[in-house]
Amino acid sequence: MTIAELNALERPGFVAALGWIFEDSPWVAERTWSARPFNGVDALYAAMMGELAQANPEEQIALLRAHPDLGTRARMSSASVGEQAGAGLDQLTPQEFERLQRLNSAYRNKFGFPFLFAVKGSTKHDVLRALERRLEASPEQEYQEALRQVHRIARNRLLETVQEG
Repeated sequence: MTIAELNALERPGFVAALGWIFEDSPWVAERTWSARPFNGVDALYAAMMGELAQANPEEQIALLRAHPDLGTRARMSSASVGEQAGAGLDQLTPQEFERLQRLNSAYRNKFGFPFLFAVKGSTKHDVLRALERRLEASPEQEYQEALRQVHRIARNRLLETVQEG
């Protein structure tokens, strides 16, 4: 889809096209629609990030919690399935799977939301190292890092979905 096509959409079509960019959180696209027209993907991305930044902490936490645990075999959006497969998280050895599940559980218990990591271009080893390292962060540091990862995930998804022109 092009920026011009997105700009021409009414709110329901716009939300249908972009509501999935933020995992189970179509409210970001819903609120971004009124900022049309966008002069490019960068402007669209900036508007979406602005809406996320203006959201209240409860909405931000709900968005973080909407993401699946990495490497789980639970229900995930098709976008998450593809992203995780690209990092090899669908090919974990039994030992790696157990380690990831243990780390995911420790992370969720400490921070109250799943470990978020923009996996595009990463390996399963990168993910495991980052998870171990980030478990040492303070809750506020990790909250901010999780939001940065959401930004990266959204950017990647937008670039794969929307073309200039």
